[in-house]
Amino acid sequence: MKKRYAPLARNAVIASLAAGAVATGIVVLGPGRDDGPPLPAPGPAARTVLAEGPGAALSAAELSALIAGQEHRLAGNPGDHLSWAVLGSAYLAQGALLGDRTDFRRAEKALRRSLEALPGEKGNADAQLGMAALSNARRDFATARRWAESVRARSPEQWTAYPVLIDAYSGLGSYGAATKALHTLEKLRPRTVQTLMRASQVHRDNGRHEDAEALADEASSRSGGKAERAAALHRLGELAWERGEPKQAVAYFDTALQLEPGHHPSLAGRGRASAALGRKDDALRDYRAAIERAPMPEYALQAGELYESLGMAGEARAHYEKVRRLAAKARRYGVSEELTLARYEADHGLSKAAVQRLAQEWKRGHRSAQVSDALGWALYRAGRAQEGLKYLKRVTTPGLRSALSLYHRGEIERSLGQDGPARRHLREALRLNPYFSPLLVPRAKRAVSALGNPPPGGPVDVEGEPWTTDEELPPEDDEGPENDEGPEAPEEATARRPGGDASGEPRDSGSARPRESDSGDPRDPRSGSPREPHDGEPSGT
Repeated sequence: MKKRYAPLARNAVIASLAAGAVATGIVVLGPGRDDGPPLPAPGPAARTVLAEGPGAALSAAELSALIAGQEHRLAGNPGDHLSWAVLGSAYLAQGALLGDRTDFRRAEKALRRSLEALPGEKGNADAQLGMAALSNARRDFATARRWAESVRARSPEQWTAYPVLIDAYSGLGSYGAATKALHTLEKLRPRTVQTLMRASQVHRDNGRHEDAEALADEASSRSGGKAERAAALHRLGELAWERGEPKQAVAYFDTALQLEPGHHPSLAGRGRASAALGRKDDALRDYRAAIERAPMPEYALQAGELYESLGMAGEARAHYEKVRRLAAKARRYGVSEELTLARYEADHGLSKAAVQRLAQEWKRGHRSAQVSDALGWALYRAGRAQEGLKYLKRVTTPGLRSALSLYHRGEIERSLGQDGPARRHLREALRLNPYFSPLLVPRAKRAVSALGNPPPGGPVDVEGEPWTTDEELPPEDDEGPENDEGPEAPEEATARRPGGDASGEPRDSGSARPRESDSGDPRDPRSGSPREPHDGEPSGT
């Protein structure tokens, strides 16, 4: 095999890799001939990684052994499309587990080799779904949806398409479609860990936290391996944090880290919860470990805000600069960090740059609750409070109840003189999670104190007019991106978009290839004119 497909772990000798392959049920073959007998079916580990993608319930050692086994297999049979699909999915799972985005590039190369050996329309659903999962990991949800929907159109009973579709629909803000996909998954694969985890996600996104917790708890009890149980415990920790119980969250994260000591989402989650409990040194240590393990901009931003809340301005600035550097590095591997960058810009940089970034995300069809919240807040910070309020209403009525979104809505309403709604939403934010941000909680408390108690009689209209989800993006000012036609619906954009590879399959663009420069930011000498990310997808997919 060429070096570019070499696994990350180099210290295992061939004998130990073979032993690991046998232990995990990986099929490892010596050199074979194209005209020989059919290759045996993949073992349990290979089937697991094909079915579950980045969420595969395999440890780092198991993934390393699986990768080595597939490379050995392909050395003797380079036309084996299934082994290429397994290799690509294993690289993707390893990259997600270890936080190493370089594995995403390896995953794409292997998956494309699989599609070259057997195109998707001829039955290579495994590679297509691998490309869909890769697009989700790169936060290119529109491309992920197209890959997965092309599989579902040909094979509606193939259950492995539905977890990927749920992730893609959720990323696009199509929560109704995610719920429908979940119902199908529950019929095809009832009560499995994979199904329970996706069900927990969907219920959480629809504001049903108790159901989400019950499902994640069942997933934890049913899980077989350490990695699988750590993921379920991390979900339980996040749910505990969102309902304002940092002590319970720390307990869940602790248990997850006992099972998987390098589980970086649990390290960052424990750092955030420890800060809420006043354990500042523990929190900073966990953030440092999380960033070292998986240098993600989101972790650097959280750490920077914690440092700022502690009055450590120099450390805060260093971490805010790290946000930019890490986002630029992720971009080189096709991973979009536009949402994190926009959150940073809105609160610590240039608010107009945040609006530009998020307006582009909106035009790409990325209209999740997180994007709506960030766009509404960025518009407010850029002096466009009335427009921003529309997006915050979209987030907060009804569905997911986020303390951060409620705080954002309350502050915008307060700036507009809507004291009644502002008082109610700010109080609800603090009641839902009184620790939601080390920087913003003190501001929320001061705002509630300044608003005082409501006048007798109560407000006549506390909500205002609802905002429908198909309303166009408010027009930008002269410094924003052109948006005369408003955002396209994903289906319309797909129908008009030319391109595609030779096999006629959806073409992953490196997941939308976000802009290399921070357009609109005069501090970046590489800044160019804003352009819409290119999906490169064909029509009729």
